[in-house]
Amino acid sequence: MHSQSASLAPLYRRRVFQSSEKVDCHAQVARELAVHDLYWKGDAVDTVLCKATIMQLQVFMLKYGAEVVVRPRLFEGFVLVHMTLSGIAEIEADGQKVRIPQGRTAIIAPKRNVRLWWQAGSEQLILKVPLALFAEIGACRDSGAAMPSLLLLQPRLAAHWELLMQSLLGVLELSETGGNQASWIAHFERGAAQFLWSQQAAAPIAAMLDPAAERSGAAACGSGKFNRLEALEQYIQERLCAPLTLADLARAAGVSVRGLNALCHQHHGVAPMDLLRNIRLDAARRRLLAQAEANITDTAFEFGFAHLGRFSAYYKQRFGELPKQTRAAQH
Repeated sequence: MHSQSASLAPLYRRRVFQSSEKVDCHAQVARELAVHDLYWKGDAVDTVLCKATIMQLQVFMLKYGAEVVVRPRLFEGFVLVHMTLSGIAEIEADGQKVRIPQGRTAIIAPKRNVRLWWQAGSEQLILKVPLALFAEIGACRDSGAAMPSLLLLQPRLAAHWELLMQSLLGVLELSETGGNQASWIAHFERGAAQFLWSQQAAAPIAAMLDPAAERSGAAACGSGKFNRLEALEQYIQERLCAPLTLADLARAAGVSVRGLNALCHQHHGVAPMDLLRNIRLDAARRRLLAQAEANITDTAFEFGFAHLGRFSAYYKQRFGELPKQTRAAQH
């Protein structure tokens, strides 16, 4: 299965949007898929989102164009299945890390944290599976049974999964012909959920990593970097208004100032203090989007910006609009 395959035609015909505006892309994807923080590492933005709703399942095709780092909030009531259609993606969840080249599929069910990196031009097929569907097939009856935080589908199962996805998109077309097809479509959805749940007892993630990734040490070093970044970002989130220095951030991450610079540039494409500012700006924007009557000056102060003019300038640079324009759009 690839981006030009006829089997994906039912999905590609359901384009939600296409945009080259970073702010618009972020807002639209968050609205359709999941709330997330998005860090652009390039300017070649050509975001395309397609979406097909079957019954309980939703299928997406998402391409950002530019290289991105995505930090979704913890999933509430669903699991995601990512299949790389083109390019390369990497996923870190709860301290585990896998690379997903073209044609490979990962199941993501984080319990604590998750981060995704997509290569520029990477195109992903994403299946959103509600936990209610797993409950419907009786998958959650066993005490303590749960989907692993991150699971890379074994290559020998790839053809079976592709066939299931083709069937799901096929019944999507069938549903448009009219008639009483609900029970037949539900059968296909339950089959997909049963297949995914059967993988939860598979081998540990480390045993399924690509040999090249193991040789490069990606699996060994990824967890340490991920934990340091998590510690840094949690430290910032808990001190959004506090005066923080570069030394404070390095201490929170457990690295030297030089190491912190390297870590932030590698994973976020910006210096540590720029990352601090961006996280605070993202928090301020969430406030303005959530509360139409929020006072801009109070919001700026609450998230660590003592100078309103600089806050507005930084805000426009990051989001392409002034704070008052964000707030006005909510009325």
